[in-house]
Amino acid sequence: MKKHIIIFIISLVGLSSCIEEPVPYSNSTKGNFDALWHIIDTRYCFLDYKNINWDSIYNEYHSRLNTVSNKFELFDLCKEMLNELKDGHVNLSSDFDVSSNRRIFSDSIKNFYSDIIFSDNYLGEDFRSIGGLRYRKINNGKIGYVYYSSFSNTFGDQHIRNIFNLFSDCDGLIIDVRNNGGGLLTNSEKLASYFFDREMVTGYIIHKIGNGHSDFSRPTEIKTPAHNTIYWEKPVAVLTNRGCYSATNDFVNRMKLAPNAFSVGSWTGGGSGLPFSSELPIGWSIRFSASPMLDFNMNHTEFGIAPDYYIAITDSDKDNDIDTVIEKAIELITGM
Repeated sequence: MKKHIIIFIISLVGLSSCIEEPVPYSNSTKGNFDALWHIIDTRYCFLDYKNINWDSIYNEYHSRLNTVSNKFELFDLCKEMLNELKDGHVNLSSDFDVSSNRRIFSDSIKNFYSDIIFSDNYLGEDFRSIGGLRYRKINNGKIGYVYYSSFSNTFGDQHIRNIFNLFSDCDGLIIDVRNNGGGLLTNSEKLASYFFDREMVTGYIIHKIGNGHSDFSRPTEIKTPAHNTIYWEKPVAVLTNRGCYSATNDFVNRMKLAPNAFSVGSWTGGGSGLPFSSELPIGWSIRFSASPMLDFNMNHTEFGIAPDYYIAITDSDKDNDIDTVIEKAIELITGM
């Protein structure tokens, strides 16, 4: 029998843990289902925060196990149960499929159109690109515009130095991270560091230390450093929408405290739980949110972060290849 094993790495020195040893489950339909349910019950970090009755959900989906006749049907049933968490960081991976909750933001305002971004009004065709950053002067050369589509794309100090030098005569800078689904937290911290003049505490993280739904450690500070030699001193607008998830949510949270920064657009998508992974007896991998990351006021950002200025793209602007959110950011920067 393959045992259900959970591996956790907790970096807090001296943190006491009351997490029990993992329970062995059989490699059967019920065994795999129970193992998955137990992992979420004891390790997932948002059950109480989201007011999810996980016991009730067990009863609902367990009653359907007698309809499962193969591994594909078991996978689909487990996927459906996991979708009850409404969490983009929860994924079940097998050798034939990877689950994801694609409906989390289906009812949200899109507030971003790539064809408009790449129209002549903004990036056009004659833009520069390095390290995943696409950039160009807009608004008659008065505003620097940078579009960053994924925090999985890595950039270097010299890349940022060159961009800032190009925009040195601009009134301000726009960092557009709309529809950026995340990536590396190290890139989030690094990009934010260019906009801080000193190191600041910009958030907190807590860890599960027991099997109870709210068994957490004391909050530990998350700091955003100031880069030693590169600093943008002028206004910077961060453009957001519900497609800003995970590491992008973290970046927006950090930028809330940057001296000359403000956000424009709509709520971010959230995704503030640091994900861990475990394995079912059948060999499938389950990734789940395990450690909540909080904002400076110790509030959860799992459901997203509100913009400083809420703006939605209007239908009339869309029809004319105008991005209402960018135009509002330009207006705010030039009015400072």
